[in-house]
Amino acid sequence: MAKLATNFLGIRSPNPFWLASAPPTDKEVNVVRAFEAGWGGVVWKTLGEDPPVVNVNGPRYATLLGADRRVIGLNNIELISDRPLQVNLDEIRRVKRAWPDRALVVSLMVPVVEASWQRILAQVEDTGADGVELNFGCPHGMSERGMGSAVGQVPQYIQQVAEWCKKHTRLPVIVKLTPNITDIRFPARAAKAGGADAVSLINTINSVMGVDLDRMVMSPDTDGWGSHGGYCGTAVKPIALNMVAEIARDPQTAGLPLSAIGGIGNWRDAAEFIALGAGNVQVCTAAMVYGFKIVQDMIDGLSNFIDEKGYASIEDFRGKAVPTVKNWNQLNLNHVVKAEIKQDSCIRCGRCHIVCEDTSHQAIRATREADGRARYEVNDAECVGCNLCVSICPMPDTLSLRTLQPGEVDTRTGQVVRADYANWTQHPNNPQRTCA
Repeated sequence: MAKLATNFLGIRSPNPFWLASAPPTDKEVNVVRAFEAGWGGVVWKTLGEDPPVVNVNGPRYATLLGADRRVIGLNNIELISDRPLQVNLDEIRRVKRAWPDRALVVSLMVPVVEASWQRILAQVEDTGADGVELNFGCPHGMSERGMGSAVGQVPQYIQQVAEWCKKHTRLPVIVKLTPNITDIRFPARAAKAGGADAVSLINTINSVMGVDLDRMVMSPDTDGWGSHGGYCGTAVKPIALNMVAEIARDPQTAGLPLSAIGGIGNWRDAAEFIALGAGNVQVCTAAMVYGFKIVQDMIDGLSNFIDEKGYASIEDFRGKAVPTVKNWNQLNLNHVVKAEIKQDSCIRCGRCHIVCEDTSHQAIRATREADGRARYEVNDAECVGCNLCVSICPMPDTLSLRTLQPGEVDTRTGQVVRADYANWTQHPNNPQRTCA
């Protein structure tokens, strides 16, 4: 499957699907099982200095479930590897020798002390691993100790540690970014300024999963107390897509290789991140929910997509969607759309009418057919093309948006759709004309 092969920072793997640094990559037996299932690479669960950390012996995970009990989001309060450093290093060495064609990157987290980074980098490099990932993202446990997101939220620390690591190792250095920050571009710029070879994102989002209202205790809890944790899974994908896109289109980080993480559960998710510039993708929650063999569906799906589109490899579409991501004031205000309902497939549930009538623009009329059945029709004079009705319709392709062509009249405004506004910035109502 040469078309799926990737070369990320000189690290070759047979496909772009890597397991993220997490419980699934905590030990040799897991990683070997993952490689046997077909994963292209792994990022070994974060290593720290001895003595090892101590994890809680109680609930470490909590889930947000959909109506069908599918896992939408997963929260964890697990710390970095709680096994001795040398045990991990010995296993990494054996795995890399047994699987030379797979990517094996090691996640690291030690205090912001140059000697600590120098010491652990030398030990990892000696294993034959392909690269290191600096964990500047964990929002719980380690951040309270001055590591993890406590570093990732301070660009100066990111740059400093990246510089140390580039000085003390020949391995590619990937900086893993925390999403628990106002603007993801600043830590990415700091990583690049420090000489990092790439960034990976996003790490988990700070979260509290719930409250037991009978006991009035945070849920889940360990002996009556709970802690904020890291949130991941399907629900975080839109946040991750935005942050990947922001770095990909930022002139100051242009060309910085990206490893995408966050809610990737199938081949389509992966393709979306690649289209926004990612050179590979890292997966965790989907593997924890469905097992390692889920990668087989991902490989088949992405391979079929590449064939159907006539691409030779993922490089043919990597980053192709980035130019379409703009600031709001660059959008074309002269673009007008109206909702349309296909009456032959409408099941007359009325959801579009209810949500539009109650919460939007009263643009969907409810009438009756001659036989007494409900009928719903769009009132173009009120429709603003907001897409709410399309989003909530339970019947695929029954509701859609039609683009008005130049020369047509927008009955809501009474204006003729014009073709001479190239984009929003040229429109007379552009707020940039009146707001500096």
